[in-house]
Amino acid sequence: MFKERRRRRAVQRVQSGNGRPLKRFRWWQPLSRALFYLPLTNDDGRRVVYAIDVNYVQRFLSEDGKGKAQLYLDGRHHAESRLPAVFPVPGGTIEVAPTAFGLKRCHYVTAEGAEHQLVPDRRSSEGRRARLDRAYPVLSRWIAFCSFILLVIPLLLLIPQLIEVAFKFPPVIERFGTFTSPIRLPVWLNITLAIGAAAAGWERALRLRYNWLLDSMAKG
Repeated sequence: MFKERRRRRAVQRVQSGNGRPLKRFRWWQPLSRALFYLPLTNDDGRRVVYAIDVNYVQRFLSEDGKGKAQLYLDGRHHAESRLPAVFPVPGGTIEVAPTAFGLKRCHYVTAEGAEHQLVPDRRSSEGRRARLDRAYPVLSRWIAFCSFILLVIPLLLLIPQLIEVAFKFPPVIERFGTFTSPIRLPVWLNITLAIGAAAAGWERALRLRYNWLLDSMAKG
């Protein structure tokens, strides 16, 4: 019920578009823009193409830090909404949700509940990552595995430090005594792990993969 209430609020944030044309993806935009497509059959049986355009620069410069998603229909601006966004389209909705490094959702959700990820523009970072996965699946799996490891290691190193913090509370000390974390990392290693986790979070965002625990390591 809570999820459905959030979806309804998101739909209420949708505003009508102004009909401007969709700008093609440029070679210098892989780090500043996401562009996804969804071909659908309209209510009248006509084949149409929806596009989701998210400007990462505009998002990070916005006052709330959330930014907006733009919806285009056959190359014309159809609607816009603050992120996370839910756009009603024929047969269901398009859901767009951000992470610190990109997007964690850009999916078409049918009225029956089936989910389909939109197709990224081939020139975008997400499109290039998807093309790598199709052309070199073994290499792609190794990259994904390395991203997973780069997020797991900081998490495992953080656990003893969190336990040490918990053991500073008087009720815990009275019952269990004190605990000192055996892990003390030098500054250079902490910086290296933080950079590695950020790179892993970005790589996972290119695949629209997200786990609240693992990807919180990437945010620091």
